[in-house]
Amino acid sequence: MALSDDVFDHLPDPENPGWHHWNLKDDSLFNGAVMGKLITRRETSRGGEKCRLRMFPERRHENLQGIIHGAVTLGLIDISMFTTMHVIGNGNAGPSVSLELSTQFVGGGDPTRPLDALTGIVRETGKLVFVRGEVVQGDDCVAAFSGIIRKFTPRKNG
Repeated sequence: MALSDDVFDHLPDPENPGWHHWNLKDDSLFNGAVMGKLITRRETSRGGEKCRLRMFPERRHENLQGIIHGAVTLGLIDISMFTTMHVIGNGNAGPSVSLELSTQFVGGGDPTRPLDALTGIVRETGKLVFVRGEVVQGDDCVAAFSGIIRKFTPRKNG
């Protein structure tokens, strides 16, 4: 089951050519209420296909040290795993849940620069997707991560 256009906006972003929106139409849910505007695009490099998910940090995303809060970075990582399933996987990013997430914070995020999760699929099976990636700001690495997503078959009504 692909993400429904009724609840999800993944159309091209006219403000950022080559990028697509990655936003729920209900801004009161986590993505919009906490993370703000998210955009995504497919990239190809020596390492294969990658998905880049970008957020635009605001004051509300900072911690007491004036850097991006670790919980915001973790939120971006979690969302990026599902974005990656949709953008470079089999196109099915729902219904599914995070099973495992391992993260290594390696630097502080600068709240004045966009924060990107650059993610690839290590392997995709019928029920699992194994991902690996980094959270970056230009050439600066903020975190490295790997995770596993569990895909579900949609429930039948009745």
